[in-house]
Amino acid sequence: MKSTPATVDSLVFVYGTLKQGGSNHHFLAGQTRLGAATLRPGHALYSLGDYPGLVTEAHATEAVTGEIWRVTPAALAGLDELEGIEEGLYARVPAPLATWPDALEAREVAAVQMYLYLGSVSGRPRLDGVWPT
Repeated sequence: MKSTPATVDSLVFVYGTLKQGGSNHHFLAGQTRLGAATLRPGHALYSLGDYPGLVTEAHATEAVTGEIWRVTPAALAGLDELEGIEEGLYARVPAPLATWPDALEAREVAAVQMYLYLGSVSGRPRLDGVWPT
């Protein structure tokens, strides 16, 4: 799935190695952290080794936690490359938020995106909704 280039800043929910303290957080250098957020039930987080995979799972009840970031078009392109969008590893999709930071305006909530893992999580350890940093 090919991503289209953005022309304005984007809002991204990050839940793994991109979070503050995570091994890939440097990809968000110079971007704006708006605060903590959680997803609505229906998603699960799995350990893929050095990074997590977020998948849609209808019966999942735990809240996946993360952070909302406002990113420039150049930073978003870098995140898309890191997440393997063109290779089909992840897809950037709307993030169904349950909670969000006060810094996020109500009209912006529906614009938040996240990276959904497209591979198999069979045999992978399921996490409790939190990727440790």
